[in-house]
Amino acid sequence: MNPGLYIVGTPIGNLQDITLRALETLRGAAVILAEDTRQTRKLLDRHGIRTPMLSYHKFNEAARGAELVDRIRAGAALALVSDSGMPAVSDPGARLVAACREADMPVFVVPGPSAVTSAIALAGMPARGFVFAGFLPHKAGARARELARFGAESMPVVFFESPYRLLKLVDEIESILGPRRLYVGRELTKHFEESLHGTPAEIRAAFAGRPVKGECVVVLAPDEERAARAEA
Repeated sequence: MNPGLYIVGTPIGNLQDITLRALETLRGAAVILAEDTRQTRKLLDRHGIRTPMLSYHKFNEAARGAELVDRIRAGAALALVSDSGMPAVSDPGARLVAACREADMPVFVVPGPSAVTSAIALAGMPARGFVFAGFLPHKAGARARELARFGAESMPVVFFESPYRLLKLVDEIESILGPRRLYVGRELTKHFEESLHGTPAEIRAAFAGRPVKGECVVVLAPDEERAARAEA
């Protein structure tokens, strides 16, 4: 493999959802930079890959940047993965990509599964595009301001949310934006995959009497008036 940083998309759930090129890259790299080596080990074991791994996550990415750029400069091919999906999309990686660009080191992308585009496809909200908001801030005031801002969009808005805060988010959307329609994707591509559509009240009712488990993606329907003007 040519020296450089290879951003490798990995499955968001089902371990079969990986490209042939991604497997080839993971096998051929000098080292795999993994957000959680335990999580990535499951994928590597499934496909018989023995490439060594190095931990690379939000707590050490700033400190490790120079070392990794030097490895590439010395001729190494490094594969960057996150726990699931595309690195640098609400996951570590952007700093390393920027450091490589700054040092004029080559960066390649090996596309793969994405919870963002999967949720948009499943949401069935026709639009000219969409907005990706990632995770909202944890503080109540900042969350409210962000929801009000995204609620004025003329396109669907995609959020990531933990299972522990999903119903809180649904409540906040109802409080700030009213009965705006939502799509909630839970455990996408996994055995217990679930898709829910409806108002905040309907989403809340769907989880009545059971805990929310697994990773969640939420798609907020656009402001109808703004969407109509955008389509005009």
